[in-house]
Amino acid sequence: MFISVAAPVPALPLLTYRVPPGLSTPVRGARVLVPLGRRTVTGLVVGPAEGPPPDVVRDIERVLDEAPFVPDDVIDLALWIAEYYLASPGDALGAALPSFAWIESEPHFELTESARVETAGLAQILDPLLARLARGRRPLRALVGRGETRASVEARLRSLERAGTVARVHAVGGPSTSFKTEAHAGATVAGLGALQASDGAARLTGQQRDALSALAASPDGISITALRDRGIPAATVRRLAARGLVVIRHEARNRDPFPAHVFESTPDEPRVLTDEQSAALATLTRLADERAFQTALVQGVTGSGKTELYLRLARHVITGGRRVLILVPEIALTPQVAAYFRAAFGDRVAIQHSGLSPGERHDQWHRISRGDVDLIVGTRSAVFAPVERLGLIVVDEEHDASYKQDETPRYHGRDVAIVRGRGANALVVLGSATPSLETAFNAESGRYTKIVLARRVLDRPLADVAIVDLREEYAADGPDVILSRRLVAEIGDRLTKGEQSLLLLNRRGFSTAVFCRQCGHVLDCPNCSVSLTVHHERGQARGVCHYCNYSLRVPTACAKCAAPYLEQSGFGTERVEAEVLRLFPAARVGRVDRDTMKKRGAVTRILKAFGAHELDMLVGTQMIAKGHDFPGVTLVGVVSADMGLGLADFRAAERTFQLLTQVAGRAGRGERRGIAVVQTINPDHYSIRLACRQDYDAFYQEELRYRQAMRYPPAVSLINVVVRGKSYAEAMGGAHDLVGDLRAPAGTAVLGPAPAPLAKLRGEYRAQLFLKTRHRTAARRALAAALALRPELLRRIAVDVDPVGML
Repeated sequence: MFISVAAPVPALPLLTYRVPPGLSTPVRGARVLVPLGRRTVTGLVVGPAEGPPPDVVRDIERVLDEAPFVPDDVIDLALWIAEYYLASPGDALGAALPSFAWIESEPHFELTESARVETAGLAQILDPLLARLARGRRPLRALVGRGETRASVEARLRSLERAGTVARVHAVGGPSTSFKTEAHAGATVAGLGALQASDGAARLTGQQRDALSALAASPDGISITALRDRGIPAATVRRLAARGLVVIRHEARNRDPFPAHVFESTPDEPRVLTDEQSAALATLTRLADERAFQTALVQGVTGSGKTELYLRLARHVITGGRRVLILVPEIALTPQVAAYFRAAFGDRVAIQHSGLSPGERHDQWHRISRGDVDLIVGTRSAVFAPVERLGLIVVDEEHDASYKQDETPRYHGRDVAIVRGRGANALVVLGSATPSLETAFNAESGRYTKIVLARRVLDRPLADVAIVDLREEYAADGPDVILSRRLVAEIGDRLTKGEQSLLLLNRRGFSTAVFCRQCGHVLDCPNCSVSLTVHHERGQARGVCHYCNYSLRVPTACAKCAAPYLEQSGFGTERVEAEVLRLFPAARVGRVDRDTMKKRGAVTRILKAFGAHELDMLVGTQMIAKGHDFPGVTLVGVVSADMGLGLADFRAAERTFQLLTQVAGRAGRGERRGIAVVQTINPDHYSIRLACRQDYDAFYQEELRYRQAMRYPPAVSLINVVVRGKSYAEAMGGAHDLVGDLRAPAGTAVLGPAPAPLAKLRGEYRAQLFLKTRHRTAARRALAAALALRPELLRRIAVDVDPVGML
């Protein structure tokens, strides 16, 4: 029998393998070990092979699972992703599998038989590498000696292979699962008898008697760790086991991510829903009870109680015997949302996101697969969770760009959630105060049920918004102003009253560029077309590239003209934090950005401290604008509202409007009215003006007119193609070849190729082209056909269907 197998290799189609005699035919969704080139890799069985087998077919080597490891609906979802986003099936299915699911052979090296005879006794003298191999088969990592590089050892091994001195062997290693086990001890019948018999007890030491007494009182046994905490060492237990008085068994134990990552949370008193919430819940409950695929948009102003709505709807669905998936855009939001739902549903809640350790992700995935949970909270990758009887999917803050994967497969978590809901006959709820243009367009056209929450809970007013024209501040105080006089006064007022503040600047670092005042030379990244951002680390100023992580110490003189006149310009969150502490030395300030997220759990600790009012102020990037509910915040300051408007991206105005509206909504969520101070040099831009009025409908109409006039989504569909090369000529040549092979269907415009806005990234040059089309399926197929003619491009091309970024 022949089967189709997806292997986790980029740009590789489904492969056909034969099931040899003696092996049982694997079921769909099972993992198998298959030969691929000179390696052995894990593949996932997709089903019987279609069509005639190829001329040369290799056999599978081993079946790892008797039952499906991945459920049918997740396989179907991954194959849809591969087709829609022009990715390989292995890439798509790889995104759906947990940690430790893939096994791959590792190259080992050993001396050939003839070489073993020839070098006997001489290897140590003649060649250190041969000396290591003379001790037996070794993996490559064990053959790299002090002062050697992996590349040099690999080159030497290839030379020895050609000479017939060394043989390469691919050994399969590593577990197919990785459950953590814990040793438990239990008293045997003989042990209980020895404890009770006077002669037996006499032959026991004091620690052994204590151990048997403790185990006798615990019929289910006690962990070795718990016994050690009682003063009974593991060696004592092992000696008892050797005498047959104790049995030691190893039990799997879930690595629980909640204690380290979740706020303490206790169930609140039942909340009284507003009339709007009650009507919305009634509509959503009716849709869920139909048990048919539906999509609903909940467009609710910030503070309107969307999360409470999700919780009640989830409880209704779970009571009906089905399960719930809650997607959030940021890892930083997951603990707070998980705590909210865990307070309601206890340990029947799982979490899935990349911030967990591999072991925690592994255990949470298997809890879901076993059916031990009713509700899953996670970021975009949780859309692949192996949950059965799925009845509800909630995509919170559906507009957020974080739902888009920026590497292959470049899927959008919101759109994939809708496809999964369709396959499960589930209700999909999209929630946002500022829906994406695409979602709003679908709701207005009737494809989605639209539900509006126009009022805050308890009729709390939206924050007042004050616009500060930075041009006037620059005229009065010079071009180096960071915090305007109005914002400084408002911060001081909040500190005096014991209230809290948020300051938003969607750019991290201390300053954004270093330049020479004499010759104008800018400190650039050698690998990317960007200037280095200055960060202060341990009292040292370093220039860092935010794309490739290249860094160097900021020099004291210009590398081009040697002049000592280096200046720093621009500022980020690090500089804003320093400015606040300069103006208000007694203020307790925390910072939330990627730099503070480096240490695991750091952001959670900062947010927890802020929620407990142990901090007066948070300075941060867009992470502080999303979903957080801090009743003590009465002031939000937007340090530079114009930052995103200058990007070469048709979504720039939409992103600016969404960010300003979202962050302004963090103010005044408690009993005291809030205010947002928006600093801008462009107060008349419609995205800023309408965000300050929190008028989404007016913004939607204005932005839609622009998109339709310029033929951008949602008026048309867009595909972004980037071709990389070692040189500018190679990148542009590959892009031109692709365009020459492309047979664009009617209604499709091909723009480019041209240099990408980031013309060089991580050492590679980049050329870009776009397909604008009203026929998405036909355009994708045409592009796939053109790529099939250029297989040499597959490893240096990025295809982004429905992109959210244009850089």
